[in-house]
Amino acid sequence: MVKPILLIGMMGCGKSTLGRKLARRLGVDFIDTDALVEEREGASVADVFRYEGEERFREAERRVLDEVIAGADEFLRIPMCGASFAVVSTGGGLPTWRDNMPCMNAVGYTVYLRRSPEQIARRLSPYGRRKRPRLQGLDDEQLVAFMRGDM
Repeated sequence: MVKPILLIGMMGCGKSTLGRKLARRLGVDFIDTDALVEEREGASVADVFRYEGEERFREAERRVLDEVIAGADEFLRIPMCGASFAVVSTGGGLPTWRDNMPCMNAVGYTVYLRRSPEQIARRLSPYGRRKRPRLQGLDDEQLVAFMRGDM
């Protein structure tokens, strides 16, 4: 069985951007856990976070992770060999909640994308900050401080 590649890293580090490119290059499916949460919940990540709270968002995120790990959706099936394989971009906080990281390590190749807080601040557009609940309203200096854990 072929294992999925699960991309982890700080929010805004480029998991979705790189994941799409990698999946295209490998000729496999790309899965974004944040997009699946939004689809399943019928609301944006920011809205689930804002109106239902972080705990509820993390539970929805875990259900999506379980679904991806189980290969429950047809987009994980490769018709030629029946194997489950994809490049998966995870939400920035997904690996830090409960036993998500050990689950991901057990089923796939977990790849940590590392960028400095300054690099993340440079690459995030105003829209990119607005859609991330914890980054809303932060200027570059505040964003760097937040990423370093100074806020």
